[in-house]
Amino acid sequence: MPRRRPEPPVQPALEDCCRSGCVPCVFDLYEEALARYEKELAAWEAEQAEATGKPA
Repeated sequence: MPRRRPEPPVQPALEDCCRSGCVPCVFDLYEEALARYEKELAAWEAEQAEATGKPA
């Protein structure tokens, strides 16, 4: 069974940040999740290309 396409993370709204200097901030966490998503998506796209014989 083929893997499902990765889902992008939900970007936090501006009001999700409390502006108190939290470490990590919700926006830091989002950036980390976005970087993971982009890597997972690239791997998924490569798998799809390999499975169909088409270049990515």
